[in-house]
Amino acid sequence: MNTGMAAGFAATIPAMFRRRLSLVLVLLAAAVTLQGLAAVVAVREAERQVVRGRVASDTLQRFVELSSTKQRLRAWATQHQIGAGGATSERDTLVERMQAQLQSLVALARDAETMGLAEEAPEEHAARLDALRVLTHSVAQLGAAVREMQPLSPEVQASAVWNALTAVFEQSEGRDLRELVAQSIAREQAAMQRERAAADASLARMRALWIGTALALALGALAATLYFGRALRRPLHALADGARALQQGQLHHRINLPGRNEFADAARSMNAMADELERHRQREQQQRQVLEATVRERTADLHQANESLQRTDVRRRQLLADISHELRTPTTAIRGEAEVTLRGGERPATEYREALARIVDISRQQGKVIDDLLAMARTDMETFSVAREPVALQQPVLDALGLATALAAEQGVRLQAEDALPDTITVFGDAQRLTQLVLLLLDNAIRYSHPGGTVSWRLLAKDGWAELQVRDEGIGIPAAELPQVFERHFRGSSARQHRASGSGLGLPIARALAQAHGGALELHSPWPPSTESSTDGGTCAVLRLPLWHGAETDTPRNAGTTPDMA
Repeated sequence: MNTGMAAGFAATIPAMFRRRLSLVLVLLAAAVTLQGLAAVVAVREAERQVVRGRVASDTLQRFVELSSTKQRLRAWATQHQIGAGGATSERDTLVERMQAQLQSLVALARDAETMGLAEEAPEEHAARLDALRVLTHSVAQLGAAVREMQPLSPEVQASAVWNALTAVFEQSEGRDLRELVAQSIAREQAAMQRERAAADASLARMRALWIGTALALALGALAATLYFGRALRRPLHALADGARALQQGQLHHRINLPGRNEFADAARSMNAMADELERHRQREQQQRQVLEATVRERTADLHQANESLQRTDVRRRQLLADISHELRTPTTAIRGEAEVTLRGGERPATEYREALARIVDISRQQGKVIDDLLAMARTDMETFSVAREPVALQQPVLDALGLATALAAEQGVRLQAEDALPDTITVFGDAQRLTQLVLLLLDNAIRYSHPGGTVSWRLLAKDGWAELQVRDEGIGIPAAELPQVFERHFRGSSARQHRASGSGLGLPIARALAQAHGGALELHSPWPPSTESSTDGGTCAVLRLPLWHGAETDTPRNAGTTPDMA
């Protein structure tokens, strides 16, 4: 019963604001439509007045041009008769121009009659037609007369010539043509002024109509705005305050809007919604407390399991990547040594022993790498074990060059020393690790060189540091990618295009080995360094290690400091 009563009550609520707003919008639309229709009528009237003024102006201009052309034809006739020149082509052109001007005046007279000018000024139009008739007859006579003119003999008096020309050019049908043309010009000038004034008046009426209509619409819109603003301000503010209270969770807030309109109905609906939300909130709080306790327990367990799985997965992927990269270079060197030894005919036993010795050294180094990778996987460490002792750096360099020779031959790259290898440079570190480090640099330079290119190297002592430079003439590294080349698994766009099978681990491992010896490793491309970003200048890897000066302690003099890589 209560539901039926509420539905009946809602059905009887008048939509007051909706009806008022619809009525105002209809009135405004009607006013805009009327303004548009009035504007169309006014524009058409203005266009008609403008066209009439243009016809009057063109008529005046044609009469002026006709008078000017007639005077030029008279000057030609005078010059022709006294033998002072005057070509017949000029005569014909002037006669044809006068005929064309008369034809234009006749057409303009017809246009004026079509637009009602003849009805508004019948006497003026009759005078215009009469003048055109006389002028048409006069031009025909002038054309025939000037075509028959011949130069006069010296015995003919000048006054007689002048009187003859005057009779031909200034008289027609017993009327003075000069006066006729002057009257026509004055008449058409007055008509043009009249039509211009009418056009200006039409534009003024149209402007006044637009301004008045715009002001009426503006006043109507302002009145409607003020009315609806005052009528809607209180209910809208009340509804906004209620919605804001609900948004902030104040479910006890109620909207007080009495009456029978749309806003009162919306207020009652929002109050009922607040009651229902408050009941649901109480039930939800009870259920949330139980659920949160359960979720906290499960989340902690899942978080621990997820972290463990992530660490395990990262270690697995890094181990596989490191094994793949670290075993590739020694395996390639072993295969290269075997292929070089087997290539060709019989060799002395000493050469076979040397090749086998190099293969043994490579295998020993490979075993050391495998031990390190396994140790890293078991202990979750990314560091390398380094046996500290004084090492003459030229020996690891020579060992690495010997291992890289087969790889260079396979790639079609030539190894070249820029300077003689010094034998007085000593560092404090692990000879096998240093060989691995130098081999990584040579391997990287060879693999990213073009066939037939050269990889050059240079070893020197500089400012307390041993410096090894390995330069190639290969693809180079874009300047934007240089800061990322030591990141694990990073490979630039040019590197991927040149060699798709790389892993992006060689340089990170080389830098880790350099840092384990207290040194630093940097790449420069192109070499020497320039401010231009280029990928066609090769790459230079610069390795710096602290020199060993034979101190009593097992720490080199520059250990703990950072080499200047500038």
